[in-house]
Amino acid sequence: MYNKVILIGRLTATPEMVTTANAKSVTRVTIAVNRRFKSQSGEREADFVNVVVWGRLAETLASYGSKGSLISLDGELRTRHYEKDGQKHYVTEVLA
Repeated sequence: MYNKVILIGRLTATPEMVTTANAKSVTRVTIAVNRRFKSQSGEREADFVNVVVWGRLAETLASYGSKGSLISLDGELRTRHYEKDGQKHYVTEVLA
C-alpha cells in the first residue's frame, strides 16, 4: 500500500510555529491549491488543504514562509477524529 500526496499551492496565512511539551516543533498551515479546470462561470476554483509540518522543516517554514508564498510539499494523507461537546468531528490533513 502507498500513501503519498504531492501539492503545490500558496499559503493562506503566515505560518506560526509552536513547541510541544516534548520540545518538538510543529507548524500547521493551510494551502490553496488551484484546480486544473475553470468552473462554468469561467473562474478558477481552489481547494484548501490543511497541512501539518514537524521538526526542522516546521522551523524553516515558519522562518521563511509568509501569506501568499508558493510552496511545494510531499507527505501523506492522515485522518483523525475527536469528540467535542458530545459531537464527533473528523479531520483530514496532510502530514508533510
